[in-house]
Amino acid sequence: QVQLVESGGGLVQPGGSLRLSCAASGSIFSINVLGWYRQAPGKDRELVAAITSGGSTNYADSVKDRFTISRDNAKNTVVLQMNSLKPEDTAVYYCNAASSTTVSWGQGTQVTVSS
Repeated sequence: QVQLVESGGGLVQPGGSLRLSCAASGSIFSINVLGWYRQAPGKDRELVAAITSGGSTNYADSVKDRFTISRDNAKNTVVLQMNSLKPEDTAVYYCNAASSTTVSWGQGTQVTVSS
C-alpha cells in the first residue's frame, strides 16, 4: 500500500505560478507511474500529467507548455510546476500512484486561480 501526501496548493492570480509536491511512502518500490489529476466543481476528475519510473511524461493538452511534472526517485516525491496559471486551472489537485495491481490517491490540495 502506498500513502501520498500533497502540499503546495493555494490562491494565485492569473498568470502566476504554483508548485505542487507529493511525498510517497509505504510500498513505493511497486510504483510504476506517478501523476497529478484535478477535479473542478461539477466536473469529472481528469489527468493533468503523469510520469513513469523511467521518466516518460504525458500531459493533458490544456496544460502542455505551462505545466511540468518531475520525479525524484531517491526522495520518493513527484512535483508539478504550474506556470501561466489560468482561472480554468482552478480545481482540487490529487496525487496518484499506480502499480501493476493498485492505485493510490492523496487527499487533494486546492488550487484557486483568481484576481
